[in-house]
Amino acid sequence: MFPPELPPVSNRALYVYRIFVKLFSFFIFGFCSIILAILVIPLMRCVLHPRTRFQKYGRRFISLALRFFVFIMHSLRGLDMEVENRESYRHLSSKIVVANHPSLLDVVMLFSLIPNADCIVNANLANNILRGIVRQLYILNSREFDDIINTCRESLQHGNCLIIFPEGTRTPRKGKVILKKGAARISLATGYNIVPVHIGGTDKYGLGKKDPIFSFNPRERYVYCIKRGEEINPEKFKDLPMPAAAKSITREMAAFLFPETGV
Repeated sequence: MFPPELPPVSNRALYVYRIFVKLFSFFIFGFCSIILAILVIPLMRCVLHPRTRFQKYGRRFISLALRFFVFIMHSLRGLDMEVENRESYRHLSSKIVVANHPSLLDVVMLFSLIPNADCIVNANLANNILRGIVRQLYILNSREFDDIINTCRESLQHGNCLIIFPEGTRTPRKGKVILKKGAARISLATGYNIVPVHIGGTDKYGLGKKDPIFSFNPRERYVYCIKRGEEINPEKFKDLPMPAAAKSITREMAAFLFPETGV
């Protein structure tokens, strides 16, 4: 049932309870997302003008809602979030935040910490019940790259933080980690600094890529240890050709996000 590197379940009753907590929390997440998509966000769009003002308060509301979701999971003893200098995330402005992606809840953690978070979203999410949130508040990846760059620049100019997972998907348990250079190219094109954020803690089995839905860490709750690295200024690489500069920035990101693998 478990990957060979994980120990067996030590307390079966507690393990079953934690799976229940995870599934119950996901139900709460889904239900509240529907309410937000069909009632709250449309109402805010009608009341708040212009569009930039609506997006500002809409993103803050999403951050608050996700903070409440994390509180629920924490209260039910499903997870803990340990953050170095938590208050600093609330004051981040006009930064490109890049992070590793070990679990399904990474974006939830970062959005709950950063009230002005924007992100580039998979266009497939714009075709389901969440389209009212995704289309109105975030950037779809189905557009031409130059259009995405311009939209990112505009968002950063308004003080938002752009969250990017450079792997493009959740980190596999095995195999080589490959980082895409999109975040570096956006930083070079817009001139805004990159803030690398490492998400560590306990094993996220049950929330990883291709993990069974009815599974959990066999010995302990999920613990998210979130740590910021030194900002990466694209000006350092302005004398390099674009491909070489993007590669150098991506290498610096990888050194902080995956120090144990030597990516």
